[in-house]
Amino acid sequence: MLSLHLLRVCMMALLAVALANAQAAPVVDLGYAQYQGTVDTATNITNFLGIRYAAAPLGDLRFKAPQPPANVAGVQLATTEPNECIQSGDNGLSPTNPLASRQTGIIASEDCLLLNVYYPSNGAGVPIENLPTLIWIHGGGYIVGAASSFDGEDIIRQSNRGVVVVLIQYRLGVFGFLPGAAVKKNGALNAGLLDQDFAMRWVNEHITKFGGDPSKVTIWGESAGAGSVLQHVVANNGQTQPQLFRGAITSSTFLPSQYQFNDRIPELLFSEVVAQTNCTSAADALTCLRSVDATVLGTVNTNINDDGFFGTFTLIPVIDGEFITQRPTLSLLEGKVNGEVLLSVTNQFEGNIFVNATTAAVTTAAQYSLELFPKFTAAQSNIVGALYAGLGTNVFQVDAVQGESIFICPTYYLLHAFPGKSFKGEFAIPPAFHGDDGVYYFPGTSTPPFNNTAFIDAFAQSFTSFIINLNPNIKVNPATITPEWNKYDILNTEMLFNMTPAGAPVVHAINTDDALLERCQFWNSVGSLTGQ
Repeated sequence: MLSLHLLRVCMMALLAVALANAQAAPVVDLGYAQYQGTVDTATNITNFLGIRYAAAPLGDLRFKAPQPPANVAGVQLATTEPNECIQSGDNGLSPTNPLASRQTGIIASEDCLLLNVYYPSNGAGVPIENLPTLIWIHGGGYIVGAASSFDGEDIIRQSNRGVVVVLIQYRLGVFGFLPGAAVKKNGALNAGLLDQDFAMRWVNEHITKFGGDPSKVTIWGESAGAGSVLQHVVANNGQTQPQLFRGAITSSTFLPSQYQFNDRIPELLFSEVVAQTNCTSAADALTCLRSVDATVLGTVNTNINDDGFFGTFTLIPVIDGEFITQRPTLSLLEGKVNGEVLLSVTNQFEGNIFVNATTAAVTTAAQYSLELFPKFTAAQSNIVGALYAGLGTNVFQVDAVQGESIFICPTYYLLHAFPGKSFKGEFAIPPAFHGDDGVYYFPGTSTPPFNNTAFIDAFAQSFTSFIINLNPNIKVNPATITPEWNKYDILNTEMLFNMTPAGAPVVHAINTDDALLERCQFWNSVGSLTGQ
């Protein structure tokens, strides 16, 4: 009798364990595949890691637009970080650059069109319904980066469990941004941007299954991720259908020279890729490139990026005539934009990490501008020299030319394209270099240097409040120390996030420097030469 009782107890215990495991393993049916995720029982946040949103871009699909994923039978595990896209060198990404750091042990592969979804749940992985949704686009100069570098749970915690988070990946370097007329004819220009667009359309179709509201999507990126946000703002002449996002956030908007796909420089890049892969004599160079081993193409990819001018990136978006129809600054000037409301932040010293200090010390701002923008003549470079002469040493001047022309001024162009519907912040926690703000959005990745709870909440929750309400003034936590944000075009005011020498948070409104805006007007006026 006792043994029978023990048997029943054991069976009940096993059943309880099985039920607990079942509750901790939610499954979602996407039509083409079923995926099993994981519940963090400590936080009741559910994650699905490595969901396929598009077919693997292998073989004939290399250099083509993303395609729908094939149907897969059975339940697929979505419990480990996905493959990262093949990385493409590190020119301009020094070890001290936060954007250069990624998780170790992640496999790099062409089969990388995968995404991660995180959502708050009411136990057993059941999602809270109709939540605003964030799509995060990683940065890295369009040559490096991965979803695995970020933890979507950080955003959910800062939003008081009020948002769904999607971290997307896209093809990088030569795999995602091979330019040239041959690609236009028999492939897809800006394939990496098209991957992002495809992922957004996946969110539009499927996010309700994870508790998200497809009518309340915000896209947010840092560096090249922010540059990608800008590209989607101007995509399709501002008439993308259906509407894929209502809010847009940029952290350090990256807008380097973006040439016409068949301009001299893009065609030289295509020819260089062809030459280094021994495809020069092929009857069809693009067909040959599709047959090149990914490892070989990855090496060529790295060589081309590393051979570029220090701090610049070569394989980046182009004007393709379809998705991106004209220079982005023109579209912004004409108000041809997607999205409803914008929040942008820049770092105080964006250019520093992209400049070789030794070279800059003996280089004038005028000389540097000729290197940065090959279409400049002495007429433009002399104006640059005059505009930046009062900013101190050669190094400070060169840093400012790089940071303002590529990151800071494009942010102001974006702000002006959303009159009465934009907010601006400046991150100034020393040293306030490019990428230094990232750890404050995702503090779970590493400890922020200014590890002050009041500051972190004020800064990070400005963004989560915007994601939820399209307004940073409708606070997730009314007790945060952030004062009222003004719309940017009211007296050109922006919110400063800094600290005192004694280590106290500083958060208050400032007026944009008039001299900076004058320099930005110059850069905007020469957009046809800078390729922006």
